[in-house]
Amino acid sequence: MKKILLLSIIAVAALMQVQAQDQAIFSHYNINPILIHPAAAGFSGQHQLLFNARMQWTGFPDAPKTFMAQYNGPLSKSFGIGFGVLSESAAQLQRTRAQLNYAIRFPLGKDWEMAAGFSTELQQIRLHGDVAGGSFVDLGDRIIDANMSGVRFLDASVGIYGTYKENTFGGLSFTNLVRSRLDGLVVSDEKESLFNYYVFYLGHKFEVEDLKFTLEPSVMARQIRDVPFQLDINLKAGFLDDQLLAGVSYRSLGVMGVMLGVQVSPFNLYYTYDVSFQRFQQFNSGAHEVTIALNMKKKGKK
Repeated sequence: MKKILLLSIIAVAALMQVQAQDQAIFSHYNINPILIHPAAAGFSGQHQLLFNARMQWTGFPDAPKTFMAQYNGPLSKSFGIGFGVLSESAAQLQRTRAQLNYAIRFPLGKDWEMAAGFSTELQQIRLHGDVAGGSFVDLGDRIIDANMSGVRFLDASVGIYGTYKENTFGGLSFTNLVRSRLDGLVVSDEKESLFNYYVFYLGHKFEVEDLKFTLEPSVMARQIRDVPFQLDINLKAGFLDDQLLAGVSYRSLGVMGVMLGVQVSPFNLYYTYDVSFQRFQQFNSGAHEVTIALNMKKKGKK
């Protein structure tokens, strides 16, 4: 089984010409929109440290694992910045990413708050050294040889994020704008539109003040490189002034997720368990995602 998984990943890498410039699939973007929108950097007016770990297909040998550490916050009333590092592994494939986010915030009338953002990203993809000893690996293959020493990519995205009367929120970003190989190898002759890849997010927060209860439906649609189209429908509930959170999500890829969270300033903790309705679910125990966030309010910010 391990050899089959390794061969599948190598085959996919070859077919895609090692352009794995997709974004990691996180479930907690409806709590921390910076995970999918660069324009959300510093938008809340708080300095935030975010630590995220996702274990996909637990119980399956060499299943994907993703770890991320990120900071974002305001530098001034109208400018925000963020930076983070991410490590992903699946079978014998390892990817490391470093990202910078920049955002400019500006008001639009009395009820609108908007921000425009830009992100740059450097990532490296490599195969583990023990792949060379495999009997199914042809070391004369140019793509495999290049990945043994590590292939680097440069990418970028732009987008907007905003709120209307604070309770309605959403954003649109365009990803994978740059697909340059820093080592000079040709990636693809395919001609694509600049805006082929996108992430759209929209939601609204309903408040029941007497009961200290909130209900927040949201939807996210995204088309990113080397990943099937994804549509998420989310419903999140907050209790005791949002100190306790619970939510459920359905992903069009055939995945259902259940989320629980605690928000006690400045410490936030969220956990999500995903289960798939596809046949592969019988070979694994689902996916687990944990996020720890520290939110520090900017001085003078209510």
